[in-house]
Amino acid sequence: MGDACGVGPEILLRRFAAGELGDHVVAYGDAAILRRGAELLGLDVAVRAIAAPAEARPALLNVVDLGLLAGADLTPGQLNAKAGAAAKAYVERATLDALAKRVAGVVTLPLNKEATRAHAPGFIGHTELIADLCGSGEYAMMLTTKDVAVSHVSAHVSLAEAIRLVTPERVRSVIRLTDDALRRFVARPRIAVCGLNPHAGEHGMFGAEDDGIVAPSVVAERAQGVDVSGPHPADTVFYQAIHNNRFDAIVCMYHDQGHAPMKLASFETAVNVTIGLPIVRTSVDHGTAFDIAWQGRAFTQSLQAALDCAWQLAGGPNAAYEPAPHVAQA
Repeated sequence: MGDACGVGPEILLRRFAAGELGDHVVAYGDAAILRRGAELLGLDVAVRAIAAPAEARPALLNVVDLGLLAGADLTPGQLNAKAGAAAKAYVERATLDALAKRVAGVVTLPLNKEATRAHAPGFIGHTELIADLCGSGEYAMMLTTKDVAVSHVSAHVSLAEAIRLVTPERVRSVIRLTDDALRRFVARPRIAVCGLNPHAGEHGMFGAEDDGIVAPSVVAERAQGVDVSGPHPADTVFYQAIHNNRFDAIVCMYHDQGHAPMKLASFETAVNVTIGLPIVRTSVDHGTAFDIAWQGRAFTQSLQAALDCAWQLAGGPNAAYEPAPHVAQA
């Protein structure tokens, strides 16, 4: 359910109250927070605390209750270290249950990194935490919309570190992970790889990485049968993918290179998928939004998109997500 003081549990409650969550979704969090939150929002929601997913019952908001927070710990829009620690614990329990096949997949609502780091100083983010729990060495963050999927060579690191992480091994790994992920929907995905530097380096004028690292990595993966091209200038490749339908996926070199255009194009419906894991994990593509938390103003469409995507990846009852128009025709 995410950080108790952010919009995550609020969105969960509002979608359930609107009858839009379905009977096959189990929440992980604190029942006391959800009950208190329902009161704050004036929602008539029957919250049922359970110890394991198998105990879930229809027509109720079933919560695997970790019992870490009380109703008084709900401090809307405020940084709360206790809530941050609890949010991390929810993710850990849900991931372990997914690994044990007690649930079909995990959909994460936002936690606040600063609040969580107050308890766990080394914490980076959901993606890294879940990958570590799964023992996955090769994984990547992918954002998906109805138009295109975007994966990242690096994510939650400084820009200086992101440049250092552009290595032949990592670029090739993310190309392969992207190709593997999209082959669930497209027979032979068309993948564009962004350059690291402006204009993809302009033949060495703006840096040597694109000619020396990115281009050879693309050539090597193309020799392995992947339909991949690049490096492409990052300032035009999104237009080509979204408006001209030239590509199914784009591999970006760092966080903002992929996140900025994707959030501009589809902020309310983009889905964050972790590729390279032995479990299904999707997430909403927004943060805790402390400034509007528990005011009934946060949009809820991103949760539905993340749920639909998770169901399709897991082959579950609501498998209806379409990450791109050509996927529906495949």
